[in-house]
Amino acid sequence: MGSAAENFIGDLGRRTASIVDACTGCGACVEACPTPALAGIDATEPKTLASGVLDILRGEDGPEASRDWAKACCGSGHCISACEHGINPRFMLTMARMAMTRAAPEASKREAGKDAFKAMSRGVRVLSRLQLPPDLLNRLSPSSHPETDTPPDVIFYTGCNLVKTPHIGLLCLDVLDRLGARYEVHGGPSNCCGVLQFRPGDDDNAGRQAFRTIDRFTETGASEVLSWCPTCQIQFGEIALPSYEATVGPAFDMVAYPVWLARRIEDLAPMMTHRVEKRVALAEYPGALGVTDAVKTLLGRILGLEVVDLGIERIGYQLTSVAPVSGVQVGSVEELLGKAEAAGVTTLASIFHSDHRELSAHEASRPFEIANYMDLVGEALGITQPDVFKRLKLMGDAGAILATSRDLIEANGLDPEEVREVVITDMLGEQHVAPGPA
Repeated sequence: MGSAAENFIGDLGRRTASIVDACTGCGACVEACPTPALAGIDATEPKTLASGVLDILRGEDGPEASRDWAKACCGSGHCISACEHGINPRFMLTMARMAMTRAAPEASKREAGKDAFKAMSRGVRVLSRLQLPPDLLNRLSPSSHPETDTPPDVIFYTGCNLVKTPHIGLLCLDVLDRLGARYEVHGGPSNCCGVLQFRPGDDDNAGRQAFRTIDRFTETGASEVLSWCPTCQIQFGEIALPSYEATVGPAFDMVAYPVWLARRIEDLAPMMTHRVEKRVALAEYPGALGVTDAVKTLLGRILGLEVVDLGIERIGYQLTSVAPVSGVQVGSVEELLGKAEAAGVTTLASIFHSDHRELSAHEASRPFEIANYMDLVGEALGITQPDVFKRLKLMGDAGAILATSRDLIEANGLDPEEVREVVITDMLGEQHVAPGPA
């Protein structure tokens, strides 16, 4: 058996070759995909666009339009059900992007992956500690695992970035407790899916990171891993886990948390006794397959709650996945907010943590609240966790955020200057920083 990186790269090569052999270039995936229209890519000849991706997978340059399509892919997943040949076109476009990185120097790819990982790790470390004291933060850490000889029923996998909005993670654990599930929590940079190395083409380190995390999960004996993050669900479910199982051995079933929760709705619903008199619109992005339907199932059993369909096209697997196409993310947010206001909703509910981070500050300028769907599930159960991220972001001023967070900065041993930098880059964005006290 080769190294993790060799197994990973070798299997990806075999799977890519099988796509080239099986794909007919029929163009059905192009016709189902929202990306060409968003990115201004000519898709009048769907077969030509799809066949060009196959050229890229064969090691050729491929036509410019096909290269642009692969680069801009928003990951909606609409293409998967459109293919009649058992191919996952989203994975096909992922491998086309990987093929386009082959000419880049290995050192530059490693550095790009390393820089992205360092930036993510710093943001996670600082923002999580800016919101929770050490004892509560420990609930979302692997160090919280009880010592037991019995394998957990499930692993709750936060991914890396969920703990930037830790109240969502705490609500997920509260619900698992209500259901009596035996679980372990895993996540954070030490349990990364490898996507930050994978994107720039550092497949060696991406494979090592992903396989190391899979090994750790497998060793727990849990049969299911409940993922929160759609990026992790896709990276493991479509890329890393199939390669691990093909070259190392069986691992576990990975399922998105709301999908797992919806499967247990008959156990959960009798506990949702508190009425939630709200008119709710969802910030819908397809994400991992089945997630949106699962969230609607959960909300549909909440007494007093009405879900409103805004009639918006489902693009991207989450809001930030449309960012590679200039202007689309801003336009998507404006359409979402405008239609929610026109529909007279009381609540705009995000599904994913990254969407919640992007949307939460808009509560200040709209006549409705911004929440996560887990806030609503928790409310129905009589459980609340304060959304500190939203409260801080609504301040819109780094100085004010530092001042109000002084006790947590001290309790968690944070450097105030580093906190300021992270608040500006990871929470507010340079353009949103108002002058304020140091």
